[in-house]
Amino acid sequence: MTIPNLITIGRLLLVPFVVAMLVQGEWGLAFAGFLLAGASDAVDGIIARRFSMSSELGAYLDPLADKALLVSIYVALAVLGVVPGWLAIVVVSRDVMIFLAIAVSWLMDQPVAIRPLLISKLNTAVQIAFAALVLGAKAWGAARIGIEGWAQPLVAILTGLSAAAYLRVWMRHMTEPA
Repeated sequence: MTIPNLITIGRLLLVPFVVAMLVQGEWGLAFAGFLLAGASDAVDGIIARRFSMSSELGAYLDPLADKALLVSIYVALAVLGVVPGWLAIVVVSRDVMIFLAIAVSWLMDQPVAIRPLLISKLNTAVQIAFAALVLGAKAWGAARIGIEGWAQPLVAILTGLSAAAYLRVWMRHMTEPA
């Protein structure tokens, strides 16, 4: 067990804390937990690269922790009526689609390696930024400065483009001759 893996496990453990704080209306604590999770993601990556502590477990845990946090945040915010349900459905559907594609490829004895694509990295950054803005605005009781009008469609469009890009990679892999 490496230090980066322990940090990533800590990030996974933050997910229920952040969701519980949201449900209890403790927006400041939820925002702080979200920021701590984001910082831990950066720190574990830096440590893993700088000190050659990358591991296969970390390669699975890190994106799992990221997705667990983002999916949980979007679902909780939708359930609480802070963001529209359609936005949470778009965010969650992309991740479910990717998971199912990987599962199908394994079941068909054609495992596919899913590597982050540029559009996916941009999508994740925008999803995180939007969630942070929403949480921060709720934490300080501020208006969201009109970001919903352009930010929600931006999150949805980038999420859709990312899903389409992964689906294309997966379909190409699955139709290659064995």
